[in-house]
Amino acid sequence: MTLEKIPTATQPIPLEPPRYLGSRRRPPGLSAALRLLVPLVLLAAWWYGTATGLISPEILAGPGAVVAALGELAATGQLGDYLLASAQRAGLGVLTGGGIGLLLGVVAGLSALGEELVDPTMQMKRAVPFLALVPLFISWFGVEETFKVVLIAVAAASPMYAYTYLGVRGVDRKIVEAARGFGLTGIRLAFGVIVPTALPNILMALRICLSVSLTGLIAAEQIGATEGIGYLVTLAQQYYRTDYMVLCVVIYAVLGLLIDLVIRGVERVAMPWRGQVTAR
Repeated sequence: MTLEKIPTATQPIPLEPPRYLGSRRRPPGLSAALRLLVPLVLLAAWWYGTATGLISPEILAGPGAVVAALGELAATGQLGDYLLASAQRAGLGVLTGGGIGLLLGVVAGLSALGEELVDPTMQMKRAVPFLALVPLFISWFGVEETFKVVLIAVAAASPMYAYTYLGVRGVDRKIVEAARGFGLTGIRLAFGVIVPTALPNILMALRICLSVSLTGLIAAEQIGATEGIGYLVTLAQQYYRTDYMVLCVVIYAVLGLLIDLVIRGVERVAMPWRGQVTAR
């Protein structure tokens, strides 16, 4: 029996360059094309269905009719007035309701006493659909601007509170202890350390608040309003103008897209590191 000779030297293994671990962003043109792909496909299907008669104009107006309705509103100056009126109501409502929800979320998330005092009431309020409060608000505030702003504020408060509360509770305790070691307490600790750390949740809450505010805006502007996109929806329904009905839907869709783009811009400025975890 012979033992094989074990080689004492081996060939050096060539080193491979490390795999790139950073984020590879797509070219802006390709990214924009991918974002527009599905909407353009839906637009083409809509145009083809109405142009060939597969979809009756009484059921769904075609793109040409909707563009003509947009031109009518723009020519009379009503489009700008209606958009401005709706933007003011939604802005005031979200600012009021979102501010209250943010404050209550921070209070409930920071202390056990705040949670015991605030959270049960907010959970009960969240379980009540805000549209169920419309008759009560009308009896309290009438059908003027106060009613509309309050309804939108109530709709926006719940998501802001819920996401802020979760964001504050999710802050690493070590960060809080380190901040306290540097002498930060009270309001300085809350709005200097805890709220910025919970910013991802707060921005998500803001996106949802703005989306929910559009629902509240429709409900508010269909009662006692003479301006606004919701009022335009009511007129289109009364006169059975499907072109104006579709136009209102398109306006709300564009507003939702603009809101999302604004929030994304804020996220990129306030939280530039979040783009590093996106799979490309």
